[in-house]
Amino acid sequence: MRIIIAGAGDVGTHLAKMLSGENQDITLMDESQERLGSLDSNFDLLTLESSPTSIRDLREAEADKADLFVAVTPDESRNIVACQLAHSLGAQKTLARIDNYEFLMPKYREFFASIGVDSLIYPEMLAAKDIVDGMRQSWIRQWWEFADGALVMIGVKLRENAEILNVPLYTLGTDLSYHIVAIVRDDQTYIPGGSDIIEAGDLVYFMAKKKDIPLIRRIAGKQELPDIRDVIIMGGSRIAVRAAQLMSDSCNVKIIERDLARCHRLTEALSSRIMVINGDGRDPSLLVSEGIDHTEAFIALTDSSETNILACVAAKRFGVAKTIAEVENIDYITMAEKLDVGAVINKKKIAASHIYQMMLDADVSNVKCLTFASAEVAEFIVKHGARVTKGYVKDLNLPKGATIGGLIRDNEGLLVSGSTQIMEGDHVVVFCLDGMIRKLERYFN
Repeated sequence: MRIIIAGAGDVGTHLAKMLSGENQDITLMDESQERLGSLDSNFDLLTLESSPTSIRDLREAEADKADLFVAVTPDESRNIVACQLAHSLGAQKTLARIDNYEFLMPKYREFFASIGVDSLIYPEMLAAKDIVDGMRQSWIRQWWEFADGALVMIGVKLRENAEILNVPLYTLGTDLSYHIVAIVRDDQTYIPGGSDIIEAGDLVYFMAKKKDIPLIRRIAGKQELPDIRDVIIMGGSRIAVRAAQLMSDSCNVKIIERDLARCHRLTEALSSRIMVINGDGRDPSLLVSEGIDHTEAFIALTDSSETNILACVAAKRFGVAKTIAEVENIDYITMAEKLDVGAVINKKKIAASHIYQMMLDADVSNVKCLTFASAEVAEFIVKHGARVTKGYVKDLNLPKGATIGGLIRDNEGLLVSGSTQIMEGDHVVVFCLDGMIRKLERYFN
């Protein structure tokens, strides 16, 4: 697949690196040679010092032969124009990164398609939604819903008081109301089999129906943790604004921001229910005065990964049950897990998941790259005559490192066993190690 990525910023560079390992024909273009650096010598891709809004430069990049053109520069106007030009030259699909949430409204979808922009992506809004999803329960690290909640996947850090530790999984029984789809231990991700065990400190991913979440909470030993009512957000970024807006009806939200002018803008933009405080969220005395000791959730969203990690560690010491850190430096994510920071938000991975979905030949309605796990989750829609419909799940010979977490049929979530027969039209949720989604496509086409 020939893919052109315009913009060698955080999202563009991460996407290019990720795709270069899949034998894709990748061209990364940017006007700054400094940002392009030595990417072409260290990764299997071509870099061009050129402008995505120059027709001459787009022709040099062979935009007319592109299967996918992705514009992720910091300027949404340039991204939209670049997609228009690439489309006019013959690019098959285009995607533009934007900063204006209004553009995502359904009534504008046809308009953007008519001018040559097939898809829009707003990474900050996607990150805000992930934060709000993770705030549903104080004891859950990560939460994803499929088919409007027919199935839910949750990531939970298990401690010594969990009920399912140190026994082979097959001893838990076969008629369970949940499916353990992955275990993360010491930076390694495992797709477990019946003889595997869960140890204290493991991050475990469960697939279940919503009604069975209380059972998982009990066996995970998390019943004593409080529900989330009071939230402190450190940093008044765009992610903070969107997250506060999405959760303001269900929680009491305070935003602490150092810049006074930014505080004034936040006050004007946000509901009166959201309190904006001018100060340094790293100051323990300020946190105490704002009630950190009876706050259930602390979210660090400054532009410094290090500050966010350390702030969450400090919040944990105050007794905060739920902490979330924005960590844009991917190298720091492992460190954040070792420090037991809590949940981590990374715009690069979130945006890459959504862009990656456009590359797949199979009908995929949802793809997520997991932050702490070296794994991906995909929701495949089964086509007529697909290989997965030819026999029971136990006979499909799925690649090692992949497992079916569940399926949705007629809007009802179902867990999967070896004797399950997958049918045309089913939405099948597959959990697999990094880089395996494209290997699974042939099962669903």
